[in-house]
Amino acid sequence: MRSVTKNNITETFLSYMAEDTSPRVGFLLERLAHHLHAFARETELTHAEWRKGIELLTRAGEMTDAERNEFVLFSDVLGLSSLVDMISSREGSTSSSVLGPFHILGAPELPYGGDLKQGNDGATVIVSGKVSNQRGDGIAGAEIELWQTADNGLYSNQDETQPDYNLRCRLRTDDQGRLLFTTVRPAPYTVPDDGPVGELLHATGRHPWRPSHLHFIITADGYRTLVTEIFPDDDPYLDADAVFGVREDLLVAYVECADNSAVPAGLDAAGRLTTPYFTVDLDFVLADR
Repeated sequence: MRSVTKNNITETFLSYMAEDTSPRVGFLLERLAHHLHAFARETELTHAEWRKGIELLTRAGEMTDAERNEFVLFSDVLGLSSLVDMISSREGSTSSSVLGPFHILGAPELPYGGDLKQGNDGATVIVSGKVSNQRGDGIAGAEIELWQTADNGLYSNQDETQPDYNLRCRLRTDDQGRLLFTTVRPAPYTVPDDGPVGELLHATGRHPWRPSHLHFIITADGYRTLVTEIFPDDDPYLDADAVFGVREDLLVAYVECADNSAVPAGLDAAGRLTTPYFTVDLDFVLADR
């Protein structure tokens, strides 16, 4: 196209798309090209700045593997992941929150009342709760995938001293939609800042800290899959989360207890609990598909 200019390149690009392009694909590309080209024109983007951006993306690709996704981390720290979560959340259901870069498939199953903590250091937490629909009915057999950091603030696929799939599991709700297990209280931690994402954070004077949290993916037939996180309401980083994942309805109280007679029935670790321990009550609401 010999007549292309900086003012018509967006329309020229769009004119190259075939007529049978999916309407949704066409719409997304039209909006992407519009904003991307407008950004370059507005900022008068230089070759050096363009090359730096390409370099950061190239390094992100080189660092990404099955255990760490630097592109997801870029999306997280830029607020894009959380924005998509908020757009996708349905009113009246539990808010979505970021998946994060350390989710891995294949976690082992944990029975109802099971002990996820095992030999991990840190305070014991008894987690109980319910998965319901928007009408308040418990959802039996909902599958819950859970992962979290250890007491040292590291996930199992970051830390060679942890066993494979440490503090990761899949469990199901009982016939009333209830869940119950024991785990260790997670710690606040820093997102990885040893790569291009860290370079971005350091260049803008931002810290890499996240408040402590438990990650959940909850699926059930007939309902939208929920990807979310649960945060203690007393964490010091709630209002400075590096990836913008905190929502008001995702805050819960970690209640300190010293009375073993209050332990719920059906808990595998009941006879091994030491005091004090913490209790957390979680209630998830899934939106209809």
